[in-house]
Amino acid sequence: MATPTTSRLHGHLLPALPSRPPRVPSSSAPSARGPSRRSSSRLYCSSPPVEAPPSGKGGEYRPSFADDLLLAFFRAKMVEEVGWDSQKPGYDGLIEVANRLMIKGKSASETEQSAVRVLQTLFPPLLLVLFKALLAPIANGQIASMMVARATALSCQWLMGTCSVNSVTLPDGKSLSSGVFVEKCKYLEESKCLGICINTCKLPTQTFFKDHMGVDLYMEPNFEDYSCQFNFGVPPPPLDTDKALQEPCLDICTNARRRRELGSSGGPDGLCPQV
Repeated sequence: MATPTTSRLHGHLLPALPSRPPRVPSSSAPSARGPSRRSSSRLYCSSPPVEAPPSGKGGEYRPSFADDLLLAFFRAKMVEEVGWDSQKPGYDGLIEVANRLMIKGKSASETEQSAVRVLQTLFPPLLLVLFKALLAPIANGQIASMMVARATALSCQWLMGTCSVNSVTLPDGKSLSSGVFVEKCKYLEESKCLGICINTCKLPTQTFFKDHMGVDLYMEPNFEDYSCQFNFGVPPPPLDTDKALQEPCLDICTNARRRRELGSSGGPDGLCPQV
């Protein structure tokens, strides 16, 4: 992350509407990276499918005691990186720390790098080295992709909400059960910010899995219904063609609402100025 097992990965992996069938992921994206549209600064495995666990009313995921421990652990690592903690308890406090991470970074790229460091601290360094060296190369990465998909679906619902494993289309046209569909991402819904989703979740997570675990990942957040499709084994497109980076600010974004009240649209074409 000896050869680690799926159950062992479950204890370490992180990587957020009512119940709905998994959405079909988009066609595979090219592996070549083009120039980035992000400026340097900003305004301030082959096993049975993993079934979603019992949920609360309306499909809302009910965190368990273990989930609370994972939340506390992840938040502690975020606090170490940011150097600041919120006085609010639980998930609300985590979102405030994520906001502070955005403010601390002098650029979107710097924020992304900080988030990648947080993800690294969640794993024993040797586990990442062994996973990338021993498991990632097997079967062109397909086994590793299925393993991390299952581990993500099992261990990250406390962060993202109800999710389940589904099939994705690989670059060679084959179908593989290495996807994770998040019904309604809690992290996006609670942060209310497209920039936080992009800079502290989507791009850092894609970078982390590729650089530190040897697994391609393309994340497709849906900013209309807050669902998200993880495509493990699929390279992300160049940044300047990634649809998620071309989206306007969310209607629920408090900063965007304030800019509208002041007669300003923020970035060009209403794009989030923090992306």
